[in-house]
Amino acid sequence: MQTYNDYLKEIEARKLQGLHPKPIDGAELLSEIIAQIKDENNEHRKDSLNFFIYNVLPGTTSAARVKADFLKEIILGETKVEEITSEFAFEQLSHMKGGPSVEVLLDLALGEDKAIAEAAAKVLKTQVFLYEADTERLEQAMKSGSAIAKEIIESYAQAEFFTKLPGVQEEIQVVTYVAGVGDISTDLLSPGADAHSRSDRELHGQSIFEHNKEMQQEVLALKEQHPDKRIMLIAEKGTMGVGSSRMSGVNNVALWTGIPSSPYVPFINIAPVIAGTNGIAPIFLTTVGVTGGIGIDLKNWVKQKDENGNTVVDADGEPILKEVYSVKTGTVLTINTKEKKLYNGDQELKDISTALTPQKMEFIKAGGSYAVVFGKKLQTFACKALGIEIPQVYAASKEITLENQGLTAVEKIFNKNAVGTTPGKTLHAGSNVRVEVNIVGSQDTTGLMTSQELEMMAATVISPIVDAGYQSGCHTASVWDDKSKANIPRLMKFMNDFGLITGRDPKGHYHAMTDVIHKVLNDITVDDWDIIIGGDSHTRMSKGVAFGADSGTVALALATGEATMPIPESVKVTFKGNMRSFMDFRDVVHATQQQMLKQFDGENVFQGRVIEVHIGTLTSDQAFTFTDWTAEMKAKASICISEEETLIESLEIARDRIQIMIKKGMDNEKQMLQGLVDKANSRIEELKSGSKPALKPDADAKYYAEVVIDLDEIAEPMIADPDVNNEDPSRRYTHDTIRPLSYYGGTKKVDLGFVGSCMVHKGDMKILAQMLKNIEAQHGKVEFKAPLVVAPPTYNIVDELKAEGDWEVLQKYSGFEFNDDAPKAAARTKYENMLYLERPGCNLCMGNQEKAEPGDTVMATSTRLFQGRVVKDADGKKGESLLSSTPVVVLSTILGRTPTMEEYEAAVDGIVLTKFKPSQKQLVMA
Repeated sequence: MQTYNDYLKEIEARKLQGLHPKPIDGAELLSEIIAQIKDENNEHRKDSLNFFIYNVLPGTTSAARVKADFLKEIILGETKVEEITSEFAFEQLSHMKGGPSVEVLLDLALGEDKAIAEAAAKVLKTQVFLYEADTERLEQAMKSGSAIAKEIIESYAQAEFFTKLPGVQEEIQVVTYVAGVGDISTDLLSPGADAHSRSDRELHGQSIFEHNKEMQQEVLALKEQHPDKRIMLIAEKGTMGVGSSRMSGVNNVALWTGIPSSPYVPFINIAPVIAGTNGIAPIFLTTVGVTGGIGIDLKNWVKQKDENGNTVVDADGEPILKEVYSVKTGTVLTINTKEKKLYNGDQELKDISTALTPQKMEFIKAGGSYAVVFGKKLQTFACKALGIEIPQVYAASKEITLENQGLTAVEKIFNKNAVGTTPGKTLHAGSNVRVEVNIVGSQDTTGLMTSQELEMMAATVISPIVDAGYQSGCHTASVWDDKSKANIPRLMKFMNDFGLITGRDPKGHYHAMTDVIHKVLNDITVDDWDIIIGGDSHTRMSKGVAFGADSGTVALALATGEATMPIPESVKVTFKGNMRSFMDFRDVVHATQQQMLKQFDGENVFQGRVIEVHIGTLTSDQAFTFTDWTAEMKAKASICISEEETLIESLEIARDRIQIMIKKGMDNEKQMLQGLVDKANSRIEELKSGSKPALKPDADAKYYAEVVIDLDEIAEPMIADPDVNNEDPSRRYTHDTIRPLSYYGGTKKVDLGFVGSCMVHKGDMKILAQMLKNIEAQHGKVEFKAPLVVAPPTYNIVDELKAEGDWEVLQKYSGFEFNDDAPKAAARTKYENMLYLERPGCNLCMGNQEKAEPGDTVMATSTRLFQGRVVKDADGKKGESLLSSTPVVVLSTILGRTPTMEEYEAAVDGIVLTKFKPSQKQLVMA
């Protein structure tokens, strides 16, 4: 019983951390536990029973298989366990979510013993996580004359697994807890530095509020004072859950404030209640739905208006906010789910119908969105098997059709990929749509959670609907430490077996690829009409439309090939004027945000919407700089409208890179990558022949807003500043403070530079190489007054730079170069004033492995400026992460400070930066 003894040792070690025994997912350990249960004299029998009943993970884990088989033995009378009756065994099976448990229930329901068959059927009627093998077995049994099978299928046709659930509580009382003032990043709820522990839910739960024990105790105290109420976590004067989709963030909130999903499955809680003055970040709100939670847009602070209706501003030109009602910590509020309103006592505070739509109410009733998605599929199967129309059980999908109104780009994509909509009906924004998904990406710090979700929804293979799935290794690329060595190979094997292309080969046949996931997804998207789902907020492709998602939504897309969401509204972005030769396209990206806020009186019209950017002439690599940043604009997604010639070039680049992946041996038995090459060739031929033009909106499409960016106004580099010393904490660490380079007067000290992350492409690496050559030519040498960390996004880029001679330039000036044969085993904590050539991957941008020194001022090309993400605060000095273009970052490290405009222009003289000239063609369909 060595495995059990090892488990006991682990339990003692966890006790020292204040943790309970880790949930069991392995067959070997559970088999030993069952042997001890059968031995009535065993000293560990009582504990073993407890572990078996209350501490085994459900779904398709190897432990779930062993548990289901043992419960079957008990039900059939082959084994007798006094503490586990046949009735209790069936109850245990009902909480195991599918896979082996459904297989056992089908064995029993279709068996010879009538009483057992009826009991099994009763449980099966409550289950929704059935797959083709299960439903085919049921249908075949029904066709062979099984009355029980027909009875079960008839129950599924009426969706009794849903209709017989308890209704949603009419009044939910909550007590408020203000977790922060201003935007709350998911880093506060699930810190990036704790990514390694996300699959261990109890351990990871200790990281909430960035391990702030005082805040954790405040939550516990509120729970003790209000045992009959739920805690509502609030972002006061801000948006909740910005930055990442992070299922682990919602899991942590649910663990501390939610409701257990099952008495027999530990540390999996559901139904959290969260809120923000400016609502919930779109991708985070999806995650809340996965858990059957409630996300509320409070609007408890509003802009003050003068007698003429103009916004009142302060001395800095910022809008002055007025409190409409208080949600200070400890306030008791009531959510009325029938009236769909928020109350304080008898006082109505706000209509919250958008948080309690019919679809969201179904998620709440079912305990999460998965059960609804699988329930609908199961009902559809049953009705087809019986040859009947589908009864209207679930809320009808909202279908909005507006006569004589054209379609935006996203509306066109959704209409093309829609499933189960009224035939012949054209849908506009606001419609709720099931869509087929073409590309699905899983990243490594959430991938273990995705694999757990797949196990718990009993999925074993990627849906045939999906063109390609990819599992990256980029978020843990910087440091190959013991945590990575324990987690990543296991993840890669699971995903490879599931049918994904994996960055690391479990068999070791091809070189480990730590390429940034967004770059890979951008390359393997080979159709401008595709829908992409990725386990990261920066899943923003420059072809098709992509949505960042939590680990659970990724699992659902992998398992079913579908996603369900409303068709978002769109904001159209076009350009005019001319771009100065010394400006980088990154400056255009920042200026877009700045000019948008200016045009709309400080209102972020991008938030929660699709940015349809008429980029026209930039290939996908360069255009990705814009789409990537739209996550920081708080947009739900973005779509690039391109000229045909530009799209063809982008697809040819993508196709050739996929060919390289195939050549490296990364394709699987189903030749998934070759299928993408074939699809790319087909789409290129359509574009060349004119049989299917590039995606364009209709000329009479309707937008929430239209933004015109004047390139002539962009006279100098633009920097996104976290504004860490703003007196109003709600205005710190947003991505909305965009400042020109001259604001800093050439005097702001820079402690570290970072060129890397998904925001850079091959062109940035070439700009860096050319700048170093220029500086040496001008000054006789290259001397760094601050460290410069460089992390190319992909190995393909490194290979191309080597072939073109630029990598040799970078090597010449570097003091450190990554070595795949001897990767770093520990994160760097100190930096010298030199150039570091790091392994391709996320590096500093992720904040889970490498970080700047506490209190540093960092100038970076990355996307993250949240507190503590790239750099922590030091005693007496706040860490700052300023975001800018590659030339600004490089020059800042050479000088050790922000450059002046004169210094900047001299440094980039003669360098071809990203060129952009607005398209002169009509990028709409007449």
